[in-house]
Amino acid sequence: MNLSETRKNEIIEQFRTHDADTGSPDVQIAILTERIVNLTEHLKTHKKDHHSRRGLLMMVGKRRRLLTYVKSKDPARYRTIISQLGIRK
Repeated sequence: MNLSETRKNEIIEQFRTHDADTGSPDVQIAILTERIVNLTEHLKTHKKDHHSRRGLLMMVGKRRRLLTYVKSKDPARYRTIISQLGIRK
């Protein structure tokens, strides 16, 4: 269920804003999105796993708050993140 170290490093490389960036909102949103996708697949097979479902809802809420923050600071960057991750339809 957790991200592998190599996959996490790939996401950081793709979404970082500068060389030493590991915690910018862009990177956090991308990592949360990857975890949300993985957990959603897990919950499709384990329908009664309510503890993981609560964790999923908490991750979705955290990602939403980070997206709201980015949208208020830089709307162009927000649109870029949304299009790269394919979150909104």
